[in-house]
Amino acid sequence: MTQKRNRRKQTVSFADRLQQAALAARNAAQLLPAGPEREMMLKKALQAETAAHINELLSAPIMQAAER
Repeated sequence: MTQKRNRRKQTVSFADRLQQAALAARNAAQLLPAGPEREMMLKKALQAETAAHINELLSAPIMQAAER
Protein backbone atom coordinates (compact mmCIF):
# COMPACT_ATOMS: atom_id res chain seq x y z
CA MET A 1 0.00 0.00 0.00
CA THR A 2 1.41 3.37 -0.98
CA GLN A 3 1.42 6.26 1.37
CA LYS A 4 -0.61 9.32 0.34
CA ARG A 5 1.32 12.59 0.01
CA ASN A 6 0.40 15.38 2.36
CA ARG A 7 -0.38 18.21 -0.04
CA ARG A 8 -0.87 21.73 1.17
CA LYS A 9 -2.01 24.78 -0.76
CA GLN A 10 0.51 27.57 -0.20
CA THR A 11 -1.07 30.92 0.65
CA VAL A 12 2.22 32.86 0.65
CA SER A 13 4.43 33.04 -2.43
CA PHE A 14 7.74 31.22 -2.55
CA ALA A 15 9.66 34.51 -2.72
CA ASP A 16 7.83 35.85 0.34
CA ARG A 17 8.51 32.65 2.28
CA LEU A 18 12.21 32.90 1.44
CA GLN A 19 12.32 36.52 2.58
CA GLN A 20 10.52 35.63 5.80
CA ALA A 21 12.98 32.79 6.44
CA ALA A 22 15.94 35.12 5.88
CA LEU A 23 14.50 37.76 8.19
CA ALA A 24 13.72 35.20 10.90
CA ALA A 25 17.25 33.77 10.70
CA ARG A 26 18.82 37.23 10.92
CA ASN A 27 16.64 38.14 13.90
CA ALA A 28 17.54 34.87 15.63
CA ALA A 29 21.24 35.51 14.96
CA GLN A 30 21.04 38.93 16.60
CA LEU A 31 19.83 37.30 19.81
CA LEU A 32 22.70 34.81 19.93
CA PRO A 33 26.17 35.50 21.26
CA ALA A 34 29.10 35.29 18.86
CA GLY A 35 29.88 31.68 18.08
CA PRO A 36 29.08 28.76 15.81
CA GLU A 37 25.31 28.89 16.37
CA ARG A 38 25.17 32.56 15.36
CA GLU A 39 27.32 31.88 12.29
CA MET A 40 24.99 29.02 11.32
CA MET A 41 21.96 31.33 11.53
CA LEU A 42 23.70 34.02 9.47
CA LYS A 43 24.62 31.39 6.87
CA LYS A 44 21.00 30.22 6.78
CA ALA A 45 19.86 33.83 6.24
CA LEU A 46 22.37 34.28 3.42
CA GLN A 47 21.23 31.04 1.79
CA ALA A 48 17.58 32.12 1.90
CA GLU A 49 18.46 35.53 0.45
CA THR A 50 20.50 33.89 -2.31
CA ALA A 51 17.65 31.50 -3.11
CA ALA A 52 15.24 34.46 -3.29
CA HIS A 53 17.57 36.27 -5.66
CA ILE A 54 17.97 33.21 -7.90
CA ASN A 55 14.20 32.73 -7.91
CA GLU A 56 13.78 36.38 -8.92
CA LEU A 57 16.27 35.98 -11.77
CA LEU A 58 14.61 32.81 -13.01
CA SER A 59 11.18 34.43 -12.84
CA ALA A 60 12.26 37.42 -14.92
CA PRO A 61 10.39 37.94 -18.20
CA ILE A 62 13.57 37.40 -20.22
CA MET A 63 13.92 33.90 -18.73
CA GLN A 64 10.28 33.12 -19.40
CA ALA A 65 10.74 34.09 -23.05
CA ALA A 66 13.86 31.91 -23.32
CA GLU A 67 11.86 28.81 -22.28
CA ARG A 68 9.53 29.12 -25.24
